[in-house]
Amino acid sequence: GGLSFVNNTTSMQPKGIESNYLGNEDDEDAETMKFKKSEREILTIVHNHILSLSVIFFLLSLILATTSINKKLKYFLMIEPFLSVLLTFGGIYLLWSGVLWFKYVIIFSGILMTLSFMLATSSIVYQLFFSKSQA
Repeated sequence: GGLSFVNNTTSMQPKGIESNYLGNEDDEDAETMKFKKSEREILTIVHNHILSLSVIFFLLSLILATTSINKKLKYFLMIEPFLSVLLTFGGIYLLWSGVLWFKYVIIFSGILMTLSFMLATSSIVYQLFFSKSQA
């Protein structure tokens, strides 16, 4: 899936993220030559991911709203993924634009987005199978 692709393209390293979007043609020791993504490519990546992940997290939030987990945790899991989507994919655009330190924000927000998704999904599945019925 997605994490496997990220691992293949970036080796899960800050330098890998940078070279994936900005290219590595200056590195003579690079095993695979990569070139800076065009503006059209970067806008397509950012646009598609922000739209599709926002829909996924919106639907997940609607389902999560019906669970009986802690209210603060529920609100966090409903709101945080949207912030992470903007930081991760907006950060990719900023990195491409030359703000190199943003690669660390991309890593942090991507990890947080993944953990939020896993916790929200786990909470929903737990409520579905192990919660006592109120009926």
